[in-house]
Amino acid sequence: MNSHSNPSKLRQKFERFRILIIGRANAGKTTILQRVCKTRENPVIYNSKGEKIDPTVPQRGLHDIENEMVFQNNPGFVFHDSRGFEAGGQPEFDKVKAFIARRSKEKRLSDRIHVIWYCIPMDEDGRSFTEAEVKFFSQCDTGSIAVIVLFTKFDALYDDEFAELISKGLSRKDAQALAAQHAKEAFADGPQLKLLYNRKGNHRRPRCHICLPDMDKDNADCRPLIELTAETLDNDTLKRMFVSTQRTTLELCMRYAVER
Repeated sequence: MNSHSNPSKLRQKFERFRILIIGRANAGKTTILQRVCKTRENPVIYNSKGEKIDPTVPQRGLHDIENEMVFQNNPGFVFHDSRGFEAGGQPEFDKVKAFIARRSKEKRLSDRIHVIWYCIPMDEDGRSFTEAEVKFFSQCDTGSIAVIVLFTKFDALYDDEFAELISKGLSRKDAQALAAQHAKEAFADGPQLKLLYNRKGNHRRPRCHICLPDMDKDNADCRPLIELTAETLDNDTLKRMFVSTQRTTLELCMRYAVER
């Protein structure tokens, strides 16, 4: 078994898998990261010098994209959060662009950004694309970094479909049973995906997207996100590093071990 197929040797060589998570405030980003790392604890935050930051103490640079967020339950993942980017200001956008450009060219593989999760919430106030989102997908060069769009709080659409089904004469029980599937079908032909993939000027389309409902629930299942991310990574070394770092599904580790 060579070093590219042995999980322990991969971790020794590349140390950590690095993810940039982008999105508006209240898009459910922290909740998703907690689910991925199988914890309810908040992350430990380190600045670019490796110094631990106390989030309870007001200080300049607390929400710097350069900061590293690490969950003690799974220190193999390092997360960067582009907080402030949702405001749509040019300085914030330029900072995100520069960060991605620099991190995509780092000499050490473990210092690069390996994947970008872009979160867009589907609750009532967040269904229209913001200026920041339009700007990102039309102007931000992510190079070879895989970008996956996460439509968070997707269960908010279930209420709309439930009300629509009730208005058509269905019983509450039947409407409840059908609401989720109807929401998925309506979304597949809705304006968000057209804007994301077909909007004129979107030169930096994402590789793919995923709809994530009920991530705030105790029994939330983030396996679809883990599996989609693994499938989307086209670099074999990165794919195996990601699979060996995640602790959500043992089946995924076994699958890639067999495929190897």
